[in-house]
Amino acid sequence: MVVKAELEKLGLHFIVVGLGEVEIMEDISKTQLKLLDSSLRKAGLEVMDDKKTILVERIKTTIIELIHYNDKQLKINLSNHLSEKLNHNYTYLSNLFSEVRGTTIEKYYLSHKIERVKELLIYDELNLSEIALKMHFSSVAHLSNQFKKMTGLTPSYFKNLKHKRRSVLGNV
Repeated sequence: MVVKAELEKLGLHFIVVGLGEVEIMEDISKTQLKLLDSSLRKAGLEVMDDKKTILVERIKTTIIELIHYNDKQLKINLSNHLSEKLNHNYTYLSNLFSEVRGTTIEKYYLSHKIERVKELLIYDELNLSEIALKMHFSSVAHLSNQFKKMTGLTPSYFKNLKHKRRSVLGNV
């Protein structure tokens, strides 16, 4: 909504305004681009016009959508999915991502999966087996190993931390 409002203020007509991208009908002048960037920065957003940075953001957005907004398991592996969705060779995407972000796509993907597991543990609606299934881990043991590797804690210990914090607050 912020992006749409700012585009309208500048008299720019857009075709699409989506998560992380905007398609504008006309050519945008350097002055308009600076004004747009300035007003978006006030709202905590920014204009990205570097093709590499934009592609890295698209990789991140695709991974976030996969993990946080989609319960379906990929029918193909992540590398093929990213290649098909972004129309680039996976080796290129992987090297670019590592160069810009300082981490691999796989580590970024796993860290988001673990963050989603943490959310599910805190919500306390699913048991560990259901979480492993929902998050497409091959087993509870695999989930537990990955979780411990990333956080230094077991999923059960992490879940108990939440309960301990609540009980301490309950004693106040």
